[in-house]
Amino acid sequence: MRRLTFAAAVLVALVATSYAVAHGIEGAKSAKAVAGTFTATASSTSTRSCTTTDGKTIVVTDGKYTGAAAGDPDLTGAITLRTRSTVNTTDGIGVVDGRLRVDVSGRDTDAAFAAVYDHGTVAGLAVGRAHDPRAKLVANVSATFDPATGFTAGKIGGGTAAGSAVEIGTANGCRPAANRPQKSEARGVISALSTASVTVAGLTCAIPADKSAEVNAKFKQGDTAKISCAFANGQNTLTRIEKKR
Repeated sequence: MRRLTFAAAVLVALVATSYAVAHGIEGAKSAKAVAGTFTATASSTSTRSCTTTDGKTIVVTDGKYTGAAAGDPDLTGAITLRTRSTVNTTDGIGVVDGRLRVDVSGRDTDAAFAAVYDHGTVAGLAVGRAHDPRAKLVANVSATFDPATGFTAGKIGGGTAAGSAVEIGTANGCRPAANRPQKSEARGVISALSTASVTVAGLTCAIPADKSAEVNAKFKQGDTAKISCAFANGQNTLTRIEKKR
């Protein structure tokens, strides 16, 4: 079995979901099959990543995805999914959990879900309430999913895609990706100075926009100075400048 290492919160979600299913069907007097399809694109996302001690890259994305659902009346309308995906991009596996809401006139269909991600496909379980306040929803869900772009070919019930399984542990824990900026310094005569950059002893560095006015007010071409720069966003960027004699 493949082993995926990151936070174990999804296990709590699955346990809570299982309890909710058992508790929610007590006293049920009827059951009927429902099904729907959906597509939702990213409206906002934020992403961070880290590297495990065994060299796996873990990418965590919090996202809001909006689109349309169609099918049974309780599953037809505008759909919003708010999710957190945690994906081992080295091996292409992970988990996605969150909430989905279908905008149904009068009362929305709303459910929490937890799913396994496997090379671009998610499959899992959603549990919540249907449009009818007396009805609970328990549904298999599946879709093609890219954290950066959203969900396509989504299904709520109605023959969802077969799912996979991942094991979540604490060994080989995740550590923040190293980020050591390259630094450079130069001392000498300012041979060129503009609102965008400064050059000293052959080293040219971009001047941050919020520092440009101050640098140009205090320094001019021909002055002797020491500059310190860091490589960021594909270029050397000025971090410090001081006059020298």
